[in-house]
Amino acid sequence: MENTSSPLSHENTSFLLAYLFLFLLPFSSLHLVSASSQHQWDGVTVTRPDYRALRAIQRELVDSKGFLRTWNDTGYGACLGTWAGIKCVKGQVISIQLPWRGLGGRISEQIGQLRALKKLSLHDNALGGPLPRSLGFLPYLRGVYLFNNRLSGSIPPSIGNCHSLQTLDLSNNSLTGNIPPSLANSTRLFRLNLSYNSLLGSMPVGLTRLPSLTILALQHNNLSGPVPDTWVGTGNKSDQLQVLSLDYNSLTGTIPVSLSKLSLLQQVSLSHNQISGTIPDELGTLSELQLLDLSNNSINGSFPFSFSNLSSLVSLNLGDNKLSGKIPSTIGNMSGINLLDLSGNKFSGEIPDSLAGLTNLSDFNVSYNNLSGAVPSLLAKKFNSSSFVGNLELCGYSTSTICPSPPAPLTLSPASAEAPKHHRHHRKLSIKDIILIAVGGLLAILLILCLILLCCLMKKKASLKQKSGKMGDTIGKTEKEVPTAGTEVEAGGEMGGKLVHFDGPFVFTADDLLCATAEIMGKSTYGTAYKATLDDGNQVSVKRLREKTTKGLREFETEAAALGKIRHQNLLALRAYYLGPKGEKLLVFDYMPKGSLASFLHARGPEIVIDWPTRMKIAIGVTRGLDYLHTGENMIHGNLTSSNILLDEQNNAHIADFGLSRLMTAAASTNVIATAGTLGYRAPELLKLKNASTKTDVYSLGVIILELLTGKSPGEPMNGMDLPQWVASIVKEEWTNEVFDLELMRNTPTTNDELLNTLKLALHCVDPSPAARPEAQQVLQQLEEIKPEVAAAAGGQGDDDAKAAAISQ
Repeated sequence: MENTSSPLSHENTSFLLAYLFLFLLPFSSLHLVSASSQHQWDGVTVTRPDYRALRAIQRELVDSKGFLRTWNDTGYGACLGTWAGIKCVKGQVISIQLPWRGLGGRISEQIGQLRALKKLSLHDNALGGPLPRSLGFLPYLRGVYLFNNRLSGSIPPSIGNCHSLQTLDLSNNSLTGNIPPSLANSTRLFRLNLSYNSLLGSMPVGLTRLPSLTILALQHNNLSGPVPDTWVGTGNKSDQLQVLSLDYNSLTGTIPVSLSKLSLLQQVSLSHNQISGTIPDELGTLSELQLLDLSNNSINGSFPFSFSNLSSLVSLNLGDNKLSGKIPSTIGNMSGINLLDLSGNKFSGEIPDSLAGLTNLSDFNVSYNNLSGAVPSLLAKKFNSSSFVGNLELCGYSTSTICPSPPAPLTLSPASAEAPKHHRHHRKLSIKDIILIAVGGLLAILLILCLILLCCLMKKKASLKQKSGKMGDTIGKTEKEVPTAGTEVEAGGEMGGKLVHFDGPFVFTADDLLCATAEIMGKSTYGTAYKATLDDGNQVSVKRLREKTTKGLREFETEAAALGKIRHQNLLALRAYYLGPKGEKLLVFDYMPKGSLASFLHARGPEIVIDWPTRMKIAIGVTRGLDYLHTGENMIHGNLTSSNILLDEQNNAHIADFGLSRLMTAAASTNVIATAGTLGYRAPELLKLKNASTKTDVYSLGVIILELLTGKSPGEPMNGMDLPQWVASIVKEEWTNEVFDLELMRNTPTTNDELLNTLKLALHCVDPSPAARPEAQQVLQQLEEIKPEVAAAAGGQGDDDAKAAAISQ
């Protein structure tokens, strides 16, 4: 009997089954979609009509890799399970499942002869030609997965005759023409994805009334006309829209008020259209809304006060519109938000202090508005100047925008202040009094000037003496005596303390370091990181370690000296450390101009595209660095996240914060591991063991590779799942194109195998069982095999550098 259960009932089953299915298989046999349809044969051979249809389908396919060679018998094996991708029931074909096979050619119209067909999965191939009209003749067809191909022509209206259709994914093809209004006849449809095509015309009104529609993705087309305002919510959780994505079209009109009726709506993306009007206050009633992107439109009006009720909101992007008025302080009520972009509007007034209380806020931008006043100090410390530039009257967010000091209030002298009002009287100053006051004031000014001049002369003399000694030493040295890896150069300076140098591109004094212009780059469990610009223009990164979290002085210096000798092209080099007279401890590193991988991926503008070779270059670089830590230094990182992977001008990855746990007390190191867990990078076994290992590092590496593949932050909530779990749930449903970042889907005919193999490798790294995870060296080998040209271009001299450093020691 045919299963007619609700499609969502399948989605609501325990995620654990999918998780175990994906991760408990050995990696060598892991297939995201089964290569063949192994199933229990019911003893009935394929019917003659179905056999002829399969042979007709085979003739129109180009099988360059030979996957269909099993289809060459007389038909006996078609339902036996030996024909690749074919599954039957009682001699009738119910499933064709051949994704990622490099198939070319076209889909035969004879597919309409498979009257019992329920599932057609040919995604991630190179199929061209039109979509068969005969698909509309299949009464039991439930799932059509043809995304990531080269299909052309229009969508045949006959598909609307498939009343059993639940999933239709034709995304990332070359389809043209209008969206057939007949699709509204498929009343069981709950996933419709037509994104990344060249579809024209307006959005059919009937799609807004589909009772089971859960996901509607029409982004990156050429749709025009207004967004229909006929959305109808019934209040039944099994038939309401959750995801609406219409960005990158040419839609006009206003934001539909009726969207507020969809009580289960979680994501709304209408960016990069031509939508105008105001934002309806009614949207503030969407209690389940997590993402709202209305950027790059022509929306005007003010910020809706009702948005303070959106307790589930995580990401709000209203950038590049025409919004005006003040930013309401009630935004501070949206406690869960981590992205807030209000840039490129006409907001005025001050930035509310309440925004500083948004502890989860990691991406914030109010640049290019008409804001004024001082930036709240917590926001100025947390975000760099790019979040605030373009507001001419805004101050306090960088060293060049210091707010003016308020004028000092007029005060009375103590004697007159204490005197009762009725006893106060004025006395005219005599000429003698005036002369005495003037002479006294002049003497005071001369005395102050003398003291300032004396201090400057003493400082200049000490500085010249110290610098003269340094220069003399440098000139007196031969080339062989210039500091190399492991050589320590100690200096105190007039500031006091102790500075210890390792090898580096330039030498500086303690005074140079402590008098440098500093800009906060971020804070972590270890301490605060600064960008320091020395007087000579050179830049370094300085990490000020938190007080009372480091080991004793002697043990600290021993460990720091060992860290200062570690050199690898994918590890951030420790160039010096400073011990202050009051116990402060500073670590000096190379400055990486592009910042962290986290900001590179998640805080960039929509015009910045990160292509696949760049992402693979970063993944290979991170893995090389981690492999060297494990094998060359016998060191565990313990806190590997995208925030402590830094990028230079050429996008080479440099792992930071390695070995810092050796400088910290045991309690501080445990706190670091706990923090990593809140960000989504912690291996599950750390909940009990609390001790990091090479396998926990590899788990974090796997999460970072998934981050590069998906473009999603591990700290971003995904229906209560972490990033590995979310990927597993999507892959299980064969919606693999929803896993990968949309930017990576543009060249899938040439990169689909690489994306798939990298995804399989990442899933292997995040296996729940530590024993099943590979070592970093194995991950590196497989990444280099997936993308050898990137591996070669990135250079493999890291080990050579390490060997040279070891020899010099």
